[in-house]
Amino acid sequence: MNLTWSEIQAIAIPAAIAVLGFVVGLVVRRTVMRKLSKVADATRTVVDDVVLAAVHGPVVMWFMIAGLYAAVQITTLPERITALIQQLLLILVIFSITWAVARIVAALVENGAKRAPETLPGATLVTNLARITVLAIGILVILQTLGISIAPIITALGVGGLAVALALQDTLANLFAGVHILVSRQLRPGDYVKLDSGEEGYVMDVTWRQTTIRQLPNNIIIVPNKQIASTITTNYHLPEQELSVLVPVGVHYDSDLEHVERVTIEVAKQTLETVEGGVPSWEPFIRYAAFADSSINFNVILRGQEYVSQYLLKHEFIKRLHKRYEEEGIVIPFPIRTVVMQDGLKVATG
Repeated sequence: MNLTWSEIQAIAIPAAIAVLGFVVGLVVRRTVMRKLSKVADATRTVVDDVVLAAVHGPVVMWFMIAGLYAAVQITTLPERITALIQQLLLILVIFSITWAVARIVAALVENGAKRAPETLPGATLVTNLARITVLAIGILVILQTLGISIAPIITALGVGGLAVALALQDTLANLFAGVHILVSRQLRPGDYVKLDSGEEGYVMDVTWRQTTIRQLPNNIIIVPNKQIASTITTNYHLPEQELSVLVPVGVHYDSDLEHVERVTIEVAKQTLETVEGGVPSWEPFIRYAAFADSSINFNVILRGQEYVSQYLLKHEFIKRLHKRYEEEGIVIPFPIRTVVMQDGLKVATG
């Protein structure tokens, strides 16, 4: 079958335009986008970086779609087929833009949570909800573009919502519990928490179903959100990360308590100033607590930068205090019991 020159032109020109759109897209991504990325790296804001990262992939598709649209415009296809192709291209554009915007919104939410954790909760659940919201809006726009009324869909969702809620009770309970946890700001990723069931560790993430906690031995605990929301939880990072560290000490009854207090505070200050995790500006103090069986007991109040700081602080403070007490002649007594002999019997008293 021999084609005429006009027929060859009718096929070749639209194909060339379509290919040209694809090539231009590649050139733009490899040259213009790279230059813009360098400019964005030099700025302080992260918005431009996020936008460029989101459109880096779809930019080739957009130029290719533009080329296809232009090619369709000059073809001699039937009007119905031309309209169908144009509508499909429009849907691709809307979906790709929606996907890019969803990525931008999710990245901005995540970045905002890192920069201002007191304002935005930095958890996977929040970024996923932001992404899903944008995608849902994009799908509704696509349906409207296709001429499909969304009112019956919304009505159907409302009618079927009860059935879905009954079938997914646990899933929805965990989802709403996760939202409640993040919105209440009483538990955030990075906080050190302890549940009333005994588990404790750093909150790693809050997803639509569960909260992940990393214990100090580097184990992972996975707790359903609804259990976190209904249990008694101690958050050691609220209202602030710094916390008081109490160290119980006992000295002999013959000790000069003024001397004991002065020496103990000196050691406590030195410990806070030199040991990692201590708060150098904190003024340590002691409070005598009780006349015990063999010693006068008191508590030394130190200050740690966060919950796990207390372990090293106690470790170093006890070592240094023991050495200083030996130098100062301050005695930390052993437990003492007196044995009284009566009529040949041994009677133990404490």
